[in-house]
Amino acid sequence: MRLLLRTLPLCTPSGNRTFSGVLNFVPPCSTTNVQYVEELQEFVSRASRLFILTGAGLSTESGIPDYRSEKVGLYARTSRRPMEHMEFIRSAKSRQRYWARNFVGWPQFSSHQPNAAHRALQQWEQRGKLHWLVTQNVDALHSKAGQKSLTELHGCSHRVICLGCGDISAREYLQRRFETLNPDWTAHAGAVAPDGDVFLEDEQVLHFRVPSCEHCGGVLKPEVTFFGDTVSKTTVQFVHERLAESDAVLVVGSSLQVYSGYRFLLAANDRKIPVAIINIGSTRADHLAQIKVSGRCGELLSLIKPL
Repeated sequence: MRLLLRTLPLCTPSGNRTFSGVLNFVPPCSTTNVQYVEELQEFVSRASRLFILTGAGLSTESGIPDYRSEKVGLYARTSRRPMEHMEFIRSAKSRQRYWARNFVGWPQFSSHQPNAAHRALQQWEQRGKLHWLVTQNVDALHSKAGQKSLTELHGCSHRVICLGCGDISAREYLQRRFETLNPDWTAHAGAVAPDGDVFLEDEQVLHFRVPSCEHCGGVLKPEVTFFGDTVSKTTVQFVHERLAESDAVLVVGSSLQVYSGYRFLLAANDRKIPVAIINIGSTRADHLAQIKVSGRCGELLSLIKPL
């Protein structure tokens, strides 16, 4: 087990505020104290083939809520829980409810833009510092920022897959099909959820029509890994290979509570690859890290130079 050398607290409690003009889903956190950035800068500077794993805490600064953050995450704010894989597969009513909510929430969700953290990591790639980036997010913000060396571990909500024939199509195209099938359907939406849908009452979705695959008539599903599903073995193996080529691991904005991401920290520990973590709050892998910094991702990454 690698020694946790130092935990660097950059945050102190502060009220939830608006941030960059959007609703702030970032947990309470004060401005970063620059004096604590030096060790993180040294960690990044020593790395020549940096492997980065990002999570929902990176996208909260773009106005997308996460699930687990204290006070501001979905679990803290509501009793709602995300769609389970088997529920979606087995129940046409569940699919109808999911797609109706997703249809209402899509215009806002798809309009979110990369923040300072996404832009910083893309610049690290351009400078040759970043070897590979793996994101647990399904919001396409890394792609929007221009990231190329990228694996979307849990898929991407901007793509739709047919469970029958495997055809992949754009989520934006499906939105137009929804509009054609439901010209007079309206709904009053509640709060936005992390996976891009909104909260609707069951009676609001009773008459919402869901299209089938245009090629085979099969069931359409976002090309994302729902809760209860697993990441493909091919993807996992590919990421392990990129990790094996790396000389340092940086976790950004993830509590690592989900095993699909945590497994790579265990693998890094087995390979004696040094680990640093940036996240507001504790993570499942704090005991594996040489450095743990609590602070806003965009603020911190903008201070670190990819030397």
